Amino acid sequence: MKLHEAKTAGSKLFTAYGAGYVEINGERFSGSLIVTADSVQPWAPTSFEALAAEHFADLLALQPEVVIFGSGQRLRFPHPRLTAALSNAGIGVEVMDSNAACRTYNILLAEDRQVIAVLLGES
Repeated sequence: MKLHEAKTAGSKLFTAYGAGYVEINGERFSGSLIVTADSVQPWAPTSFEALAAEHFADLLALQPEVVIFGSGQRLRFPHPRLTAALSNAGIGVEVMDSNAACRTYNILLAEDRQVIAVLLGES
């Protein structure tokens, strides 16, 4: 087995999660979020039904290699037309429930990948 040094020092990592919240580096957040290695910011959609193509297209400016979409407490797939701008730019989009998204983001970040997590807050 080949081991790699984790490169997460100073990065935004999920340290806990539960119904309606996540903790990033020990700080609690709720609502929809965009999480990168360097920042945590609000994300506009407030429900799954409110998702629009521009919400995903706006992520292009962050230049990710992969986007992890956390759909809330249950797994829901956005229509492919919503994520088309990312796919057309060669950016991978992975869909999972938000708890799995937190775990996957941490793993990919430790592998020094250009990953962002977008989590849909549930109202």
